Amino acid sequence: MAKTLTGIVTSDKSDKTITVSVTSRETHPIYGKQYTVTRKYAAHDETNEAKVGDKVVIVETRPISKRKAFKLDQVVEKSRGTIELKDEEEA
Repeated sequence: MAKTLTGIVTSDKSDKTITVSVTSRETHPIYGKQYTVTRKYAAHDETNEAKVGDKVVIVETRPISKRKAFKLDQVVEKSRGTIELKDEEEA
């Protein structure tokens, strides 16, 4: 069974490649405290359909390059755009 991961696209600058940040919660083996771990994966996006901020599912595949061993399976949720904050005017 191929491994599937769900994450957020953090970069789509490269051609046919996206960078996906996958966040998971893990428990420390000795202390029992939970903490978040964020891992970044390079995934193959043949049609360049995923954009920054999109929630995507990536699936494990044969190695495509030195860093890419995942490919884009589907875009779950499109990004709603970025929020621009206004600069506060000084009085």
